[in-house]
Amino acid sequence: MSLKKSIILIILILLIDQISKVYIKTHFLLGESVEVFDWFKIYFIENDGMAWGTKISDFLSFINDRTGKVALTLFRIVAIVGIGYWLVSAIKKQSPNVLVIAIALIFAGALGNIIDSTFYSLLFSDSYHQVASFLPEGGGYDGILHGKVVDMLYFPLWKGYLPEWLPFYGGKYFTFFEPVFNVADMAISAGFIMLIVFNKKAFSKE
Repeated sequence: MSLKKSIILIILILLIDQISKVYIKTHFLLGESVEVFDWFKIYFIENDGMAWGTKISDFLSFINDRTGKVALTLFRIVAIVGIGYWLVSAIKKQSPNVLVIAIALIFAGALGNIIDSTFYSLLFSDSYHQVASFLPEGGGYDGILHGKVVDMLYFPLWKGYLPEWLPFYGGKYFTFFEPVFNVADMAISAGFIMLIVFNKKAFSKE
């Protein structure tokens, strides 16, 4: 797979990701949801941390949330540079298409979320008790590197009480699948799944 095709794939994913996020951000109240099917909802939330809203301060209590947020965003930027180098290197080595596509998916997804966490705080007003506006006159809801990632895809495939005989969670109310995510997260997950499922094809013995 050529570098040109990889760039086209990355741009396509970024466009879908960012268009969907901007639409949700400028048309939904925070916490608002629309049921598409019983098992699928558009549910607008914002993630200020890592996966499932986890923050660095949850592990390192001496770091406050704002410092942790900047550190996380800077780490993501460094990581995307490394992933980009990996992609170019794989293409130059004429690696299998499955490897190049997987890396391109991970790169596109990571870049999509970096755009949110780096710039959305400058580009949008906040979404608390109001629908956010793009490029508000008074400025964004925070400074650079303090943006929140927009999530909206929610698949509550099953809800109910677990059997009593289950250890630890027996009798508790449970939702599968509970996390809310976005197109960028889907791209990252798809890339990692490809690397796991097609491991032998993606990586030579060398």
